Amino acid sequence: MVTRRSILLPRKALVLSMASLLAAAGVTALSGTADAASTLGTAAAEKGRYFGAAVAANHLGESAYVSTLDTEFTSVTPENEMKWDAVESTRNAFTYTSADQIVSHAQSKGMKVRGHTLVWHSQLPGWVSGLAAADLRTAMNNHITQVMTHYKGKIHSWDVVNEAFQDGSSGARRSSPFQDKLGNGFIEEAFRTARAADPAAKLCYNDYNTDGVNAKSTAVYTMVKDFKARGVPIDCVGFQSHFNSASPVPSDYQANLQRFADLGVDVQITELDIEGSGTAQATSYTNVVKACLAVSRCTGITVWGVTDKYSWRADGTPLLFDGNYAKKAAYTATLTALGGTGSGGGGGGTAACTVSYSKQEEWSDRFNGKVTVTAGSAAITTWTTTVTLTSPQKVSSTWNGTPTWDSSGNVMTMKPNGNGSLAAGASTSFGFTVMKNGSTAAPVLGSCTAS
Repeated sequence: MVTRRSILLPRKALVLSMASLLAAAGVTALSGTADAASTLGTAAAEKGRYFGAAVAANHLGESAYVSTLDTEFTSVTPENEMKWDAVESTRNAFTYTSADQIVSHAQSKGMKVRGHTLVWHSQLPGWVSGLAAADLRTAMNNHITQVMTHYKGKIHSWDVVNEAFQDGSSGARRSSPFQDKLGNGFIEEAFRTARAADPAAKLCYNDYNTDGVNAKSTAVYTMVKDFKARGVPIDCVGFQSHFNSASPVPSDYQANLQRFADLGVDVQITELDIEGSGTAQATSYTNVVKACLAVSRCTGITVWGVTDKYSWRADGTPLLFDGNYAKKAAYTATLTALGGTGSGGGGGGTAACTVSYSKQEEWSDRFNGKVTVTAGSAAITTWTTTVTLTSPQKVSSTWNGTPTWDSSGNVMTMKPNGNGSLAAGASTSFGFTVMKNGSTAAPVLGSCTAS
């Protein structure tokens, strides 16, 4: 969990609708057109699954963010906009503006929406914590009912209860206003209230550090097994899947997903991000995707964000697109694991590269820029990228590369100066001096291509 953290349908919607129909019938869609599996969303759809991203409403005005979201993903999860403090900061005064913006955008693009989250101990307004037990029960049930009714028919899956178990080896429930005042029964009550509010929505329990078989995941497993035995309405379990070098993808990840699926619930990877870079990160993403595809009831994957620069773990560069929206090695590895093909970041044995920009020295009239070129998960023999300036800026000198210019003089295409070979995951750089001529705008990098 993150705390900050007409009759004519669009072609994309038609592809996804057909894939969904086939999946519902138990049939795996076949690749139809050459570009049918060239994005994460279409590749996943051909496997009968969705591929989503957590979305922040305040980034929907950024063209590169929206373009990447709309092109690559088929599901969205509001990052913070549906949490209790966002929609009911004052009792019985509900505000849906930001969440509605995300839902409307998703619907306009034929995307699914995951609702996140209804009952959680964090991002909870102070007035909730101050209620006595009977009043808290009323407030919890009212919150679930009001929010789910507002979005009835628009939400595919809801994280009804989030992070209710402790970390560590105890398998105990986490202390929270709900647990402390309502007892163990609050989770069951929340799910029964949710079913009454929207019978068609999938109802999920969501948590972190439950990705492998351990005390915490086993406590959740025991709860789900009990719910299924007693007819408590639970349809799915969400595995957040926040990984890094200290907490890598567990070796029993697939087995853990499968044991939950065997209880008769869907499993969803709900907040995936993996800190790192290059081949190691790409391999970890591959392992997650393969695990989901191997479990028939793993219905989809959501990465927790679109671009590294807006990630809650930005320093760890955990997502599939870098801060310039360039596809990373992990992107192509993920696409390949889904059975898709496309150009972009390295991975899956495909020659590819990514680029990043940083400003270096600066003076009153000019500044130096540096572009780092990084090979993907396969070695490359050459690379090419573009650097676009804001007029009237001009480049006065370059180093460690061979530039050519378009007719406007604003777009520089840079190739290696000599040998452009890079080992998998290795980097090189080139630089240039920009004469400001009154503009301090940062250059914009294009995609990196390699062979």
